[in-house]
Amino acid sequence: MPVYSMTGYASAQRSTAQSEPESRSAAPSHLGLEIRSVNSRFLDLSFRLPEELRQFEPALREMVVARIKRGKVEVRAAIETSSQGLVPEPTARLLQRLNAVQDSVRAWLPAASPLSVADVIRLCVNETGPARDWREDLLALAAQTVDALLSARAREGERLAIMLLAHIDQLRALAAQAGPLVPQLVAQQRQRFMDRWKEAMALTEGTALPEAAQDRALAEATAFAIRIDVAEEITRINSHLDELARMIKKGGEIGKRLDFLIQELHREANTMGSKSAALELTHISVDMKVLIEQMREQVQNIE
Repeated sequence: MPVYSMTGYASAQRSTAQSEPESRSAAPSHLGLEIRSVNSRFLDLSFRLPEELRQFEPALREMVVARIKRGKVEVRAAIETSSQGLVPEPTARLLQRLNAVQDSVRAWLPAASPLSVADVIRLCVNETGPARDWREDLLALAAQTVDALLSARAREGERLAIMLLAHIDQLRALAAQAGPLVPQLVAQQRQRFMDRWKEAMALTEGTALPEAAQDRALAEATAFAIRIDVAEEITRINSHLDELARMIKKGGEIGKRLDFLIQELHREANTMGSKSAALELTHISVDMKVLIEQMREQVQNIE
């Protein structure tokens, strides 16, 4: 199953011809639909539809929800009609009717304003017969546009997956560099602690360390070595990386799970840096956190 990005764009158009009453010729119409999506924590749908298409919003919403699970999705539709259809020519019969109705109204309401040309044209449009049923054309166009959007999101998701897997390989390499340093650093710190303890005891007493004081120094050195040991953090980092790689290769709706794993990965890298007692481990921790932050930004775009 592919990895889907939440970022995508798709559009489609369809041309139709609607026969008009009387002697007027067919008026070509162009139905256009576009869908934009960006990242969001949940599915956030918004529609921008002309008045003729508002009644079909529930059907469009049902279609989108069935196929898209996350993202801020905006659906726009528009109807364009040729200039011939935009300004219909009123018939003589219609003009006679409008004139008669106007005389009747002004007989009762002398202060009423006379009909303007714009009023006549608007009333003429309303008289062109029953409104066109756009449902079939709109839903067919919507299905085509959603398919195109999912294809765009899949292509973007594939690029994100490749980038994330490359970052995972780099993090594995950094963890492999840190692994051999751990026992060496622990031994060095333990020996350094013992040497300083001996120096302090020698300055205070001027004699060799008593056996009890030496045992306590050894215990303190061991406790300090445990505190700076980051082997456990490295093991958890490798475990998180394995899970991240497995989920990316599996695909599907993995965005929220990946986001959680990235948070855990960052926490382990941060802990490793705070426990580090050597400059080498500090550099490795910083490099890890840079890579993890880059991954976090991209994971937020995955569905």
